Amino acid sequence: MFYHDGGKLQYEVKVTKPDPLFAKALQQAIGGIQGEIRVCLQYLFQAWGARGPKKYRDMLLHTGTEEMGHIEMLATAVALNLEGAPLEMEEAAMDPIVKAKLGGMNVQHAISSCMAALPVDSSGVPFNTSHVYASGNIAADMLANATAESTGRMLACQLHKMTDDPGMKDMLSFLVARDTMHQNQWMAAWEEVGGKEAMPIPNNFPMEDEHLEYSYTFLGTGVDDSVPMPEGSWSKGKSFDGKSSFTSKRLKPQGKVPKLGPASPKASVQKSQQEAQGETDENL
Repeated sequence: MFYHDGGKLQYEVKVTKPDPLFAKALQQAIGGIQGEIRVCLQYLFQAWGARGPKKYRDMLLHTGTEEMGHIEMLATAVALNLEGAPLEMEEAAMDPIVKAKLGGMNVQHAISSCMAALPVDSSGVPFNTSHVYASGNIAADMLANATAESTGRMLACQLHKMTDDPGMKDMLSFLVARDTMHQNQWMAAWEEVGGKEAMPIPNNFPMEDEHLEYSYTFLGTGVDDSVPMPEGSWSKGKSFDGKSSFTSKRLKPQGKVPKLGPASPKASVQKSQQEAQGETDENL
């Protein structure tokens, strides 16, 4: 169950000079793949499906709920940046919608939301959950969360560079700081559930059931020696999980050319595809 506190913001949001174009950019931090809706839902769904020690579920619930407040802050920032947009300028020399479009703002802010934020990215693409990762594996989810926060922090840093408004810079500095905390938080939790010892994920699969000759071998896919093998800590030396040593070799085909047989008699294909039985591999 969730509560709100009289509509008060988690952190103060002030805009000195409204900027409809910046409002459009801020939409990425709301509904983009690096945005707050994504991480909010990711942490909450991870929490709602969490099994094991209760403290991880509680941590995820607290942080997912915090992210709701970040969405509210950004939505408020979008609305404040839209005040005074072309639609509200009586002296506009041309149709306000056309003026808004030519000015680069998101025209949907004018015609769909009456100068308010939308659950979309900066290109106007509606948010969907294709980038919400909740695997049920604590170690895997913590790594996914750290990645989400790192790309979110990249976005917040870029937005900070895009504006000269002191209020917007202050708000974004707060969000960047929270991204710093969350990156460290998720990596601390990952270490707590095993860190390198938790690798590879999942760690409850018997490694003797793997084809171990491929478990720590970097495979180069160049057609021949004219394509150099990239060398690094992933191709030699002790493996990251400490369980073996890395090697590298050029990938060679281990399987035969697949032979799928003729097409189904009920398929809408060419007759020759249904009469392929008895042909040699060379003719297929």
